[in-house]
Amino acid sequence: MLRSEFLPYSSPLIAEDEINEVTDTLRSSWLSRGPKTAEFERQFADYVGASHAIAMNSCTAALHVALIARGIGPGDEVITSPLTFAATANTIIHCGAKPVFVDVDAETGNIDPSGIEEKITNKTKAIVPVHYAGQACDMDRIIGIARKYGLFVSEDAAHAIYTTYKGRMIGGIGDATSFSFYATKNLCTGEGGMLTTNDDSIAEKARVISLHGMSKNAWNRYDKNGSWYYEILYPGFKYNMTDIQASLGIQQLKKLEHMQKAREAYAKRYNEAFAGVPGIITPKEIPGNRHSWHLYVIQLDGNQIRIGRDRLIEELTKRNIGTSVHFIPVHLHPYYQERYGYKKGAYPVAEHMYERMVSLPLYPKMRPEDIDRVVDAVTGIVRENR
Repeated sequence: MLRSEFLPYSSPLIAEDEINEVTDTLRSSWLSRGPKTAEFERQFADYVGASHAIAMNSCTAALHVALIARGIGPGDEVITSPLTFAATANTIIHCGAKPVFVDVDAETGNIDPSGIEEKITNKTKAIVPVHYAGQACDMDRIIGIARKYGLFVSEDAAHAIYTTYKGRMIGGIGDATSFSFYATKNLCTGEGGMLTTNDDSIAEKARVISLHGMSKNAWNRYDKNGSWYYEILYPGFKYNMTDIQASLGIQQLKKLEHMQKAREAYAKRYNEAFAGVPGIITPKEIPGNRHSWHLYVIQLDGNQIRIGRDRLIEELTKRNIGTSVHFIPVHLHPYYQERYGYKKGAYPVAEHMYERMVSLPLYPKMRPEDIDRVVDAVTGIVRENR
């Protein structure tokens, strides 16, 4: 049965608490970076167990700043995953460095640690593991390799707020970690991001770099106790978060555990419903870790069904169900092929996953009957095409 209304792939859960917090900010003297941003940083650092949290206008900004703060620059190489949004690799290029890809694990979509060492050269300075869909990478192996070769570990945790690795929250494990608060993310500020670290030097540099490179006293130069005087210590960027965004973040963080329980419940319903359906491969969960379920990605087994990924998406769209694909591997984009000579076939596991993956709707604003409708539609289409 067709839905009368379109079920979007994602939609943020914004309630009166968020609206009231933003209204309070609008009535205050601070709209850009101010006391709400500082409070959000403190709360977020406590939540993930990090010594420092620096709020920024995007995860992209956080990824960029982390590498610059470590001194990554022209001539350097940084290892990362091809199965990610382009921002992960773009920020490496923005530093003047070269992204070097390592193929992914076929079951999780995370970077395969067994392929990292062979890509390390005397130019390699960092590893940027991506916690794909909200599943933690094998951080023990990655950090072990990094320490062996003296490499910086900057985690891309755009999907991984709430994620744990062997009982530890993502955000306090690597040398630096970048989170996203984009409109589709588990914690939403519209646009926004956070850089966390336990390294005092990285934190101090990140704060300077992310606001024009101004000396620390410039942060409060419009406060009663602030000073008009500042110095430019680095040609930095306008990457700071605003108090309006932080207002949303403060309230979203309060209800994150509740929102995650809904994601977990819906992911479980999907897993149970698809478990006995030939042709559908469900996401793998690593025992001992906690999945944030930012994405629910199924893969189609072409040996058991006749329908491909693109056709499934078309059929779901006809049934008023939104979907997405995460991601087109970065090395398949024209810029990367033209500049670095990457070709199709270079990372076969990532490519194989991409060709058969579909991200289904999964967010707290959904109702249980929405999940049931998605299940009925997907299983119906697949069974018709065995």
